[in-house]
Order: sequence, then structure tokens, then C-alpha cells
Amino acid sequence: MEHIVVGLGEILWDVFPERKVMGGAPANFAYHASQFGLNGHIVSAIGNDVLGKTILENLNEKKLNHLLEEVPYPTGTIQISLSGEGIPQYEICENVAWDNIPFTEETKKLAEKTQTVCFGSLAQRSETSRSTIQKFLQAMPSDSLKVFDINLRLDYYTKEIIHQSLELSNILKLNDEEIIIIANLFNMEGTEREVCEQLLERYNLKVLILTKGASGSYIFTPSQLSFLPSPKINVVDTVGAGDSFTASFIAAYLKGKPISKAHRLAVEISAYVCQQHGAMPKFPDSLLKSFGK
Repeated sequence: MEHIVVGLGEILWDVFPERKVMGGAPANFAYHASQFGLNGHIVSAIGNDVLGKTILENLNEKKLNHLLEEVPYPTGTIQISLSGEGIPQYEICENVAWDNIPFTEETKKLAEKTQTVCFGSLAQRSETSRSTIQKFLQAMPSDSLKVFDINLRLDYYTKEIIHQSLELSNILKLNDEEIIIIANLFNMEGTEREVCEQLLERYNLKVLILTKGASGSYIFTPSQLSFLPSPKINVVDTVGAGDSFTASFIAAYLKGKPISKAHRLAVEISAYVCQQHGAMPKFPDSLLKSFGK
């Protein structure tokens, strides 16, 4: 059976001052995973509007499988402005389609054969989508990978939602800003590394991924620690870089590659994405070939 990898949650338009591009962390993850030959799917919701129809056209062009329910809410958008270093600032529209993802019989059937899912905290800001995400995770096979890419945005999260999500997952991805927030929320003391080790043990995680922008990245497992510096590059924008890191690491991990090799691929892929416009660039053959080695 093909390995089904699902991005579960928001799909939307990232609206920059001069253009708009399709995005949403789960959608980015699913697309990037599919570039490595995995059977990628995005599960979300769109509105009956031009932006929703254009999302469908884009996903069909990219040959990405999708289960997008049409709901009576507008397709989501995020207004993004970039700092001089290409760091994004977000203004996220509320009560949009991806806040209202229904759990249908078709969704349940997909969950029951999904081997890997990636979800975050943002789509759980609404009760409807939060319930769908939790039901999907509970319906998955017992030996599946459940990746919680925490993806904290503005104030769209609570301690309870994060705790519930960690209880339901076995891989955690977060960045250097998010680890500080989590340490404060859960009253964890110690260094960054010690907090990561506490999370790994407390929630019985298989893997914890910590990205630190230009300062490098860490991969923690119960028995291993990998650190790699970030390459020096000219950053265009960092939107979607973390999603590509997660997707490429997971793809290599699923293929049975050593943690160190999976980590190196993730660093190379995310550096490439940082040098492109938008969150879903097509990977060059040279990087995809390195995945097969």
C-alpha cells in the first residue's frame, strides 16, 4: 500500500503586498512530502468562491490529492508583510472555511488508512476544526506517525489545546520562539536542550525537531541528538521553510534513513525554500536525487 501522508488543517492564500500564493502549513507539508514520492493529501475546507476554485486548480496542477469540503464560509487568507530579513508578520482572517472543516464519512475512511499526518495548533482555534482534527487522529492506525507542527500564530492557541495535541502525537516540531512560549506555559525550567528533553520524555515522543533559523537546528530522539548549522544564504522569504524542513525530514525518516542523513536533507531543502518566493516551490532534481542516496 502506498504510504499516505496527510496535511490536516488550514489551506489558504498568503497575500503579500505584491502577490498572493497558496499556502497553509498542512498544505505545504503535504505538497512537499509528495515531491519525495509519498502519497500526499491535504484535508481542509474552502468556500464557494473564486479563491476556493483557484485553490482546487492549483492543487490539480501540482497533482496533490485533496479532500476539501466546500462550506458556507469564505476561503481563508493571511495578509503577510516581510521584514528586511524576510521574516513574515501575519494578519489572519477569522471565521473562514478552514475554521469549519467537517468530519465526514469520507474523512474517516481516509484517516483509517493514513500512515502519517501533520497538524498544528492554528486550525484548532475553532471548535469545529479542532474536533475534526482530534477525531482524525483517533481514527488513524495505532502504528501511525502523528506530527504536531505546533505553528503558534498570534494568540490562536491555549495550554489545553497544546497539551491535548501533544498527548495525541508522537513527533513534535517547533522553533526557537515557540520553545520559549511552551516552557513558560508548562512551567518548564532549564536550558533549551533540557526543555526539549523534558517534552520528549513527558509526552513519550519518538522525535522532537527544533529549528532556530540562522542559528541551526536540532533533532532529538530518546537515544540521539543531531545538530546542524544553517547554511549562509540570501533569504528571499522564510514562509513555508519550516514546513519543507518537516516534510523532507519525515520523508527520509519513513524511508529508514539515519537521523543524521534525514536531518541534513531537511536543512538543504529548507535552505532552498528560503531562497524562493512562496511556500510551495518545486524542488530541483539535484535535491531530490540526494534523497535517494
